This record gives sequence, C-alpha cells and structure tokens, in this order.
Amino acid sequence: QAELGKPLRNCYTLPGFDFSYGLYIHRTDGGVPEAIGHWNTVKPRTALVQNMPRDFITMNRGALKAGYTTAHEFNLYYKAKDIRCREDEYSRFKRCLPKVPTDLTYGITARPCTPFFDLLQHKYKELWMEQQRALTAAQQVEKKKKNKVHETRTTFLRKHPLPAKEESFWHLPHLEKVGPHLSTFPDRDARKKAFSA
Repeated sequence: QAELGKPLRNCYTLPGFDFSYGLYIHRTDGGVPEAIGHWNTVKPRTALVQNMPRDFITMNRGALKAGYTTAHEFNLYYKAKDIRCREDEYSRFKRCLPKVPTDLTYGITARPCTPFFDLLQHKYKELWMEQQRALTAAQQVEKKKKNKVHETRTTFLRKHPLPAKEESFWHLPHLEKVGPHLSTFPDRDARKKAFSA
C-alpha cells in the first residue's frame, strides 16, 4: 500500500554501501597482494589469417586438363580442389604498383634565376615590340584579304565561257548498216524522186 500523505515511489531501492557496480575482475581487484604475487602479462595477439581469394585461373586449367566441360562439373571440381591465391601474388603492392615515371624529381623545382643582364638591356621590351609588329602585319594582311572581291561562278563564266556543244544524234549500233526489208514504192524511180525531195 502507498504511504499516507506521500506520493508513490516509482524507483528501485539502491543496494548498500559495500556494493560495487560493474564486473569484478580477479586479476586486478586483488589489491597489493594480487599485484605482488602475479605477473600481469598480456598474451601476444596472433595475426589474423587472411582468407585468400580463390585462384580460378589455376582451377579452370586443372578442370580442363581433367576433361570437364559443363558448369556443374566445374563447380564439383572447385569443391574438390579449393586452390587459393598465394599471399605474395595477392599483396597490395603487387596488385597496384605505383606508376612513377623514370625521370621524376620529387619536390618543387627551383625557380630560375632572374636574368639581370636582359633586364638592363631592355630585352623584354624589344621582344614585346617585335611581337606587336608581327601582330599588326598579320592584321593588315587579313584586312587586305577581306577587301578583295571574291569571284563567283557567274564572273568566272563571263571570263571563261564554256565551249559550245556539238550536237550528235545517237543511233543504235546494231541498226546502222541494216537495209530496208519492205519497199512500199511502186518502182525505183518513184523512190529516188521521193528521197530527192
């Protein structure tokens, strides 16, 4: 029952003062006698054995030599002879070798020294002036090309007219030397008279 005149308690009762929270570890909780009487050593950690991937190239070669051809037979061969890649073959350095050129120099290249002799002679000014002259000349040549009138087909035909075509009637070659099969004229004189007209 609830106590008279007091609210209900929704918490648990705590243990006594001699209670210690957490895990009790025998090796470290024994005090001075435990520390003096035992060597608190850490066991060397064994290196994790990496499960190497399967060497399918070697297994496929062996399966073909054994005379297997179907996928089911290959799977059975894989289960029977599980060949793994060697560690030196699968090492990270062998898998992706760093691609470094032979003439590579590490670090930052030194800045070239300032040529004071060229500065005193105003060589850079002369070079700039030459570049400006060359640029101006190129612009002038381009301008002249633009002002030139382009020749069209009409102007070209006016200067060079095409040669006149000679009309030649085309005849079938196998009918050229064939004589007439029918003669509708009454006689030869009438035929000559008709052709002469």
